[in-house]
Amino acid sequence: MTSHTLFKKLAAAAALIVTTLGANLAHAENVPQEVRFAWAGGPRVWILGKIDKSFDKSFGAPVKWIPFATGADVLSLFAAKEIDIARFGSSPAVAGIARKLPIEIISVPEVIATSERLIGRKSKNINSIKDIEGKTVAYPPNSTAQYALELAIKVNRLDKSKIRLVPLKPADQVAAWKRGDIDAAYVWGPFTQQFEADGGHEIFVTKQLQKDGYLVYNNFVVRKEFAEKYPQLVVKFLRTYQEKVDQYKKDPDGSAQLIAKHLDIPFETARSVLTGLEYPSSTEQLTPAYLGNGAATPTSGIAKAAKDTANFLVEIGDLRKSDVPESFAPAINISYLKQAVAK
Repeated sequence: MTSHTLFKKLAAAAALIVTTLGANLAHAENVPQEVRFAWAGGPRVWILGKIDKSFDKSFGAPVKWIPFATGADVLSLFAAKEIDIARFGSSPAVAGIARKLPIEIISVPEVIATSERLIGRKSKNINSIKDIEGKTVAYPPNSTAQYALELAIKVNRLDKSKIRLVPLKPADQVAAWKRGDIDAAYVWGPFTQQFEADGGHEIFVTKQLQKDGYLVYNNFVVRKEFAEKYPQLVVKFLRTYQEKVDQYKKDPDGSAQLIAKHLDIPFETARSVLTGLEYPSSTEQLTPAYLGNGAATPTSGIAKAAKDTANFLVEIGDLRKSDVPESFAPAINISYLKQAVAK
């Protein structure tokens, strides 16, 4: 072998090494050490991806599931940069955006129908929404349940001054119920089922607010810094979530059984909560009824619902009027969802 031939082979080998290293470095830059999800611990469709590690496989990075109790916890976690993606309610998300937290809505995976409910004690003769006047009612602060409860009081023209409203996290509501400190509670499953098993029954469900023009929903929200650094991970997240929705819709009971076993809760509880949510597909979410496709986003159903939510939070003193933006459309980023649908 001549020295010229040897030189050419060495040069080619060096070029291959440089190319491989460059590709590996590029890959390393595009995948974080871990992706941090905020989750409330209850039965939800995306838990299927926790069970089979679909998200981890899609990302090429492990997912850390960080628990929270209420929307206020999520906002604190986002502010501290301790989470990257969260599934939580419309009202705390709106409050966070209004307070200029650097987050954005990327999807509306769930419309709340019957998964959040007002449960009243039978022994206190609470048989209708009107009967909570003169009673003590608990709610999780900074949550969709609080928003729904406040709306229920408003649309049913109840005298709020006659209702003792007590902010309590769900687990604390259970303890208060057992002590007899509260007469009713507006919360989500599996806590609602615990109250029903202990002398309670359903009085009102969030879906009933839709006839009055109020849409209460859960968002997928991302930390903007994370999304800008790892945009394709956000797209992969949305694609993988839609796969889990498709899995659930294909076999609701089988999916509920998997989730119930994973969370160590009764099957009926898991099934009840899961069927109490409506799941618009990624494609449906890009219609004007939900997020719109960009041009229609400022007049979309979710942009309107977000503004309605913000105005209501002002009414009850949770937001200042000066905090509310003219439109919530700038905080709705549908670019990731459009890519997820396009595949």
